[in-house]
Amino acid sequence: MSDAPVTKLAVFSDVHSNIHALNAVLADIDRRDVDLIICLGDLVGYGAFPNEVVETIHQRNIPTIRGNYDDGVGFEKPECGCAYKKPEEEARGQQSFDWTKRQVNELNRKYLASLLDTMIVEVQGKALWFVHGSPRRINEYLFEDRPESSLRHALGEKKADALLFGHTHLPYDRIVDGVHFINTGSAGKPKDGDPRAAYALVTVATEGITSEFVRVEYDVSAAAEAIRVTDLPEHFAEALEQAKG
Repeated sequence: MSDAPVTKLAVFSDVHSNIHALNAVLADIDRRDVDLIICLGDLVGYGAFPNEVVETIHQRNIPTIRGNYDDGVGFEKPECGCAYKKPEEEARGQQSFDWTKRQVNELNRKYLASLLDTMIVEVQGKALWFVHGSPRRINEYLFEDRPESSLRHALGEKKADALLFGHTHLPYDRIVDGVHFINTGSAGKPKDGDPRAAYALVTVATEGITSEFVRVEYDVSAAAEAIRVTDLPEHFAEALEQAKG
């Protein structure tokens, strides 16, 4: 076994006001020997606990990228930049966005506005680039089935050994031209049919980068019921239970 040094990172994204999932993810991470925890944004939206999620991330001083939902709430924009495809989705989304803006207190709103747009971390001679959607746009969806040419174009001219992102809520690690495109999935609103919270463990060594997608059990029923006693649409409670969009 090699004695070469390694750096281990825990990376999660898209908590979406789900404090039950966030607490479970952080508890799982805390049991592991990781060197750095990074959040890729969308702390708020859809769930019942926006302030609690923001305060937990802030209090733990976790480096965090600003997601499109954080951007909309933090800068008090008229909508979340979610690019809904159907009118009914847009109506539900706007209801969630308006509710979330009313709930988030001023201190937490300013914190959301202060989050990083992007971050590059160099470890073990490797450059890891962290964004929410893509390097080009905060709300671009980099799905796993994108053509290789599209992923190359998203990366642009900047050199990186890995691009880590969220936004689609669907985890994968795809290698294009030696670059890892790692979507961490969603900690608080999975869409892949598995209701467990998701995050990525990324191990970086001089010889390369590896990833592991971790799924964490949490009290989905409690998170869903908390939504049901608010003015948020029932759809968001069902989405947690069924891990759908």
